[in-house]
Amino acid sequence: MSTTQAQPKHDELPEDTGALAWLRALGPRGRRAFGGAFGGYALDSYDYFTLPLSMVAISAYFSLDNGQTGLLTTVTLVVSAIGGALAGILADRIGRVKALMITVITYAVFTVLCGFAPNYETLLVFRALQGLGFGGEWAVGAILVAEYATAKHRGRTLGAVQSAWAAGWALAVVVYTLVFQFLDADTAWRVMFWTGALPALLVVYVRRNVSDAPAAAEQRRTSAERGSFTTIFKKDLLRTTLFATLLSTGVQGGYYTLATWVPTYLKTERELTVVGTGGYLTFLISGAFVGYLTGGYLTDKIGRKKNIALFAVLSGTGILAYTNIPAGANGLLLVLGFPLGFCMSAIFSGFGSFLSELYPTAVRGTGQGFTYNSGRAVGAFLPTLVGFLSDSWGVGGALVLGALGYGLAVLALLGLPETRDRELL
Repeated sequence: MSTTQAQPKHDELPEDTGALAWLRALGPRGRRAFGGAFGGYALDSYDYFTLPLSMVAISAYFSLDNGQTGLLTTVTLVVSAIGGALAGILADRIGRVKALMITVITYAVFTVLCGFAPNYETLLVFRALQGLGFGGEWAVGAILVAEYATAKHRGRTLGAVQSAWAAGWALAVVVYTLVFQFLDADTAWRVMFWTGALPALLVVYVRRNVSDAPAAAEQRRTSAERGSFTTIFKKDLLRTTLFATLLSTGVQGGYYTLATWVPTYLKTERELTVVGTGGYLTFLISGAFVGYLTGGYLTDKIGRKKNIALFAVLSGTGILAYTNIPAGANGLLLVLGFPLGFCMSAIFSGFGSFLSELYPTAVRGTGQGFTYNSGRAVGAFLPTLVGFLSDSWGVGGALVLGALGYGLAVLALLGLPETRDRELL
């Protein structure tokens, strides 16, 4: 009996199973697209966090109450729904890369203008207009990279793009700490907004180096179908659109409640210094970065829905634990910052792949832009509600509302299909 074993053919290569297989699988053009999307989302995050980090100084400068302060965040997120939806349609009609550059320029310009605001009303308007670009960047960048990624690695790849949010957040905290250490608060908050001009440099890179995935570009050239709001509300996509919007509402309501009010909570109720707050946020942001990468890995291993459900439950539990630590136990507060940041970020890692896989190429930008950002807009009312309730409940007590958002997200998953390993059509 022959014992000769079959040998691999010379033109067959062993499967790439390395830690960075997902990155190598993108190819040169895909990696450049990844770099553009990562940079865009990191700077999107940076520009967003200039407000929460400067909130105490802005509130004092304009003599605002907590409700007015919370409205600055809410108006940004509400208008971001319009920006995200419009950017999604643009991505389907003029291409992912062109739409990406438009969103980056928009949020950069209006972030800088916020620094020149002479009064609260002007700041509110500029912050709202900043939301137009802020809302569109993630959806467009995520779609751009998703269309280069393989089905096997799409979760990890988009999870890595999501991790850019933590990178931008960390950069904002570093700049905030330096600016507020060397400048008086009345000047420092303006300087923070002026540094929001940084994204303009990214546009130069994207314009020179990044292009749409060939299959998506070809589909746009040959198909008569174009992205439109009516399309995603037709019978075959209506259920998907409604439940995906509800999912986004729950997750982002919980997230932005924490992102907006944790810095204020640490400073006003825990009485931490500027440097102390930065130290605590370091643990929160480190947990977020690791969470994005871990969540991306898990969404490929256990599926999109299980990953979101798992971290929704853990995030809701984390909020309750974080806001009920006894006074004086700041060491425990520090320790819990890491798992809280980990869980509330890992839940987002599957969003880029999940929403991309729920819609066909012709309306992928429209569907993803609308559902993600409409959910963000509705969920944005939680930070304002926290602001109004904090006067009677305290900021820590009102933050518990964020846990309700995560419960809503779990319910929304019941109406959506699992899409792991689905090829983009």
